[in-house]
Amino acid sequence: MSSLPDSPRRTALDATHRALGATMTDFAGWDMPLRYGSEREEHVAVRTRAGLFDLSHMGEITLTGPQAAEALDLALVGNLSSVAVGRARYTIICDADGGILDDLIVYRLADQTYLVVANASNSQTVLDALTERAAGFDGAVRDDRDAYALLAVQGPESPGILKSLTDADLDGLKYYAGLPGTVAGVQALIARTGYTGEDGFELFVAPGDAETLWQALTEAGAPVGLIPCGLSCRDTLRLEAGMPLYGNELTTAITPFDAGLGRMVKFEKTTNGGRFVGREPLEGVAKRAAEAPPRKLVGLVATGRRVPRAGFSVVAADGTVIGEVTSGAPSPTLGKPIAMAYVDAEHAAPGTEGVAVDIRGTHEPYEVVALPFYKRER
Repeated sequence: MSSLPDSPRRTALDATHRALGATMTDFAGWDMPLRYGSEREEHVAVRTRAGLFDLSHMGEITLTGPQAAEALDLALVGNLSSVAVGRARYTIICDADGGILDDLIVYRLADQTYLVVANASNSQTVLDALTERAAGFDGAVRDDRDAYALLAVQGPESPGILKSLTDADLDGLKYYAGLPGTVAGVQALIARTGYTGEDGFELFVAPGDAETLWQALTEAGAPVGLIPCGLSCRDTLRLEAGMPLYGNELTTAITPFDAGLGRMVKFEKTTNGGRFVGREPLEGVAKRAAEAPPRKLVGLVATGRRVPRAGFSVVAADGTVIGEVTSGAPSPTLGKPIAMAYVDAEHAAPGTEGVAVDIRGTHEPYEVVALPFYKRER
């Protein structure tokens, strides 16, 4: 795949989306379904039944070889060599200054094989960084972005739907784990991961098998109310679940400690003599954060009806700017507008009074709450 693909690119399911009447949008250079009908109905379907997503815009990169684990330990802030075969880990890749280049999921497919899944907008950046950082290790970095289509079935009915199409041991498949299997006759990597706050699965398949699998899931899910879902409801679902979005909550100007993800940074790992890209500046950030907490990522819930958007200022009772909204939307589950925002530490405690969002010159009152806004019952 070239670094300058034709834009927008189309997934293997493009004709299927258009036949379903999807509203399409250019997202990170891909023509993707934004919605098929009502965003609210799609959101509620995932929370109460099941939704089917095409996520083939995500970027897959494979690392193989005797030192693949060591290469990833150097390249990423996490301790990837400690991940067991068949398990996955959420982690972060930083630049040399400690700023976040992307958040990732890494699957250990075999002892010497890892699958790294990057956000679509950052996949080339991540590929280039991994290629550079793996130089000198006994291993190879492979661009597999054209090798996979990615479908996700999410929601409380998703285990039952998938069980009807596979003999894989889904009951034994833990959260953040993956196993190879056959789904509706299609070879797949079946991963119990997602970006919605619900139980669900992500299915990595060959692009040529995507339509067969989509149709099989659609038919199997119809009796329990599964519907196709677009990127719009995926955004409100992840917002309710308090999950960060690159470009909003995460940027190169923000370190994992600023984003409340300092637990992802493993200073104690011993591979490569404990070295990893960004270590020294992140040690300084961690020390400063312990002494004087930086702005914190918090949840905001409206007392009124006006919706905050990314970039809007968060203000104290006296009008002083104390933070900035990173994501905001009406919450179908809560029935009121919500937002994530970085605010000064002294205003970050849940229940802090006098906090408002400047919405086009009007200070609309908001309640500070702990994230996430929504957590499913297990």
